[in-house]
Amino acid sequence: MSMATRTDTQSPGLHAADSHDLIRVHGARENNLKDVSIEIPKRRLTVFTGISGSGKSSLVFNTIAAESQRLINETYPTFVQGFMPTLARPEVDVLDGLTTAIIVDQQRMGADPRSTVGTATDANAMLRILFSRLGKPHIGPPSAYAFNVPSVRASGAITVERGAKKAVKATFTRTGGMCTRCDGRGTVSDIDLTQLYDDSKSLNEGALTIPGYSMDGWYGRIFGGCGFFDPDKPISKYTKRELNDLLHKEPTKIKVDGINLTYEGLIPKIQKSMLSKDIDALQPHVRAFVERAMTFTVCPECDGTRLSEAARSSKIKGISIADACAMQISDLAEWVRGLDEPSVAPLLAALRQTLDSFAEIGLGYLSLDRPSGTLSGGEAQRVKMIRHLGSSLTDVTYVFDEPTIGMHPHDIQRMNALLLRLRDKGNTVLVVEHKPETIAIADHVVDLGPGAGTAGGTVCFEGTVEGLRAGGTITGRHFDDRATLKETVRKPTGTLEIRGATTHNLQGVDVDIPLGVLAVVTGVAGSGKSSLVHGSIPSGEGVVSVDQGAIRGSRRSNPATYTGLLDPIRKAFAKTNGVKPALFSANSEGACPTCNGIGVIYTDLAMMAGVATTCEECEGKRFQASVLEYHLGGRDISEVLAMSVTEAEEFFGAGEAHTPTAHKILDRLSDVGLGYLSLGQPLTTLSGGERQRLKLATHMAEKSGVYVLDEPTAGLHLADVEQLLGLLDRLVDSGKSVIVVEHHQAVMAHADWIIDLGPGAGHDGGRIVFEGTPADLVAARSTLTGEHLAAYVGT
Repeated sequence: MSMATRTDTQSPGLHAADSHDLIRVHGARENNLKDVSIEIPKRRLTVFTGISGSGKSSLVFNTIAAESQRLINETYPTFVQGFMPTLARPEVDVLDGLTTAIIVDQQRMGADPRSTVGTATDANAMLRILFSRLGKPHIGPPSAYAFNVPSVRASGAITVERGAKKAVKATFTRTGGMCTRCDGRGTVSDIDLTQLYDDSKSLNEGALTIPGYSMDGWYGRIFGGCGFFDPDKPISKYTKRELNDLLHKEPTKIKVDGINLTYEGLIPKIQKSMLSKDIDALQPHVRAFVERAMTFTVCPECDGTRLSEAARSSKIKGISIADACAMQISDLAEWVRGLDEPSVAPLLAALRQTLDSFAEIGLGYLSLDRPSGTLSGGEAQRVKMIRHLGSSLTDVTYVFDEPTIGMHPHDIQRMNALLLRLRDKGNTVLVVEHKPETIAIADHVVDLGPGAGTAGGTVCFEGTVEGLRAGGTITGRHFDDRATLKETVRKPTGTLEIRGATTHNLQGVDVDIPLGVLAVVTGVAGSGKSSLVHGSIPSGEGVVSVDQGAIRGSRRSNPATYTGLLDPIRKAFAKTNGVKPALFSANSEGACPTCNGIGVIYTDLAMMAGVATTCEECEGKRFQASVLEYHLGGRDISEVLAMSVTEAEEFFGAGEAHTPTAHKILDRLSDVGLGYLSLGQPLTTLSGGERQRLKLATHMAEKSGVYVLDEPTAGLHLADVEQLLGLLDRLVDSGKSVIVVEHHQAVMAHADWIIDLGPGAGHDGGRIVFEGTPADLVAARSTLTGEHLAAYVGT
């Protein structure tokens, strides 16, 4: 066939290159996916839904996005790839038609103390250039306005090799804007000595109140035998010298009972062992101590602005860079519009566009100096979106992980418009989502299920939203579910009084939160909900605060180790078989020597992406073969760790393996809706909502009276929300007080008492606009929340 005839037979306008309009996935087997094959239309908005644990993230993130990322990384030179994370090829037979994937996920932004909203977007960098050009007095280059650049001066001789060598005297200076007192952190930290010891007692009487520092162990030997002070003398009677030795003495070699030891003052010692560590990685009792002992105060020199005096003195129209960063972004955008300076016109245009994107995405209430670690998961995700909104890339795949988390129903409509805008630019938009308002705008829906964990991992429905409604899947059946207002509400048993709360944007709020009932705090994004709940309710004795933050853990941590479930299981195995418990730990003596108890071996292939292969010796079971010969109730330890919570609950509930302590923990896990998790699944593979529910299950054992939950419905399917409401009811009925920050209308309708913040976001919010029962809120319809809730319950 000649070329001419071929072009003639083809319909005009249809080019072979235009026929690739599908992303095809065949035989995906990541995590719990069971040979999934689907075709996703390109340049359309596809929503993936299904109950928690049904395999949505495994398909979208761990298969489609991961492979796209890996293929792009392979286009870089080998040298560059050496600095990139090595990605293993996902378990899938065919992936066809992929385009570059940009992932906008819910990971909280790094909580580095010097990372702010301004440094995380490009806004801060643009402001610095602007001030270095227009600021009066002129103090130096853009770095002179940067709070994370210290000023440096150096001088010395440099040798210039040209013909005859000659030495030249040179001085080097760099002007930075970092405040010298607080190193650009904005706060200075002090240690509260009263939390380290009780000065009315002597060391031998147990004066030290630092966790782990008792006089019975090693520390007692060291303090008793060092001879720097008298261990029987009350600390209040110490001389200056003795107190200094106790607190600050530098490491000194001493000999106690013929053993060489090192003595070091308390402060440098706890600084190294506790204070310099990531606070989330510490054990709960140590973390509580650190939070008590460390006091942070605003830096007196820079007044919390993080900038040196020179940087604060340079102004444009009476505004310094510190003032600009402290403004609410919507106000800053107005100020920038008023600057008309032809010499920096392109810079001003770019800065305006970035600041307008903040407002458009609903984050106009933030300020650029807000630390990025204090943003919620949903806010962090929207800050990352700002980069992509102005982007001129098309034919890209954008992957979103529940973009509506943390959004008031009022804000969800805005987010929907943004997703459609990205699609209309010619991009493929893939969204993992549970909210019916967002599923409704999809061009194509993929519903995974039918159950969670091993009961999920198959495609139950693929097609349009109308088809989903008519289909019999769990999502389809619950799609039009609407909670109803409660007939009667519980009566409070007391109140928690908050007076004059001013954290972030709160405007001197006075409120009584009722105790002994289910109280819901709501309001649009940025109205001050979290500031009120986390800033004013002291997380001290009797208050358990459960958030969505990551659980710090390695590849070795799993639900069994995190909840303390592994201990009773190991002891039961050890007791039945007459051996020691350490054998049944994959991090201790029982570990397979080849893979060190990880179950997989990571091979670095130098110039290609590394691969994780299942360890051949233990076949991924993580234990030595000899350990697997010991049984409990007919199962070995690796089989027990492979069980789901539901199976294990049955297994430890009765019969030979009956272990009441283990059974109690498993009961709590299935209570919070995690029955599908397997005991040995690495924590790194859990979603934000799963992590929060795992923390909740762990905390339910504590003797506490008040539970503070931050959006517990995040990442929950419509069907799971009912189960969560049942759990909250059981907590309240057992005499606990539950305070929930929440946007989900079903939770609002179920509350006994609602506190609505607003009326807007940022400095337009921070006030209480309604407090009362849900029925009153719906009847009054006086606030945004009231209108949306009324529409939801259909009154």
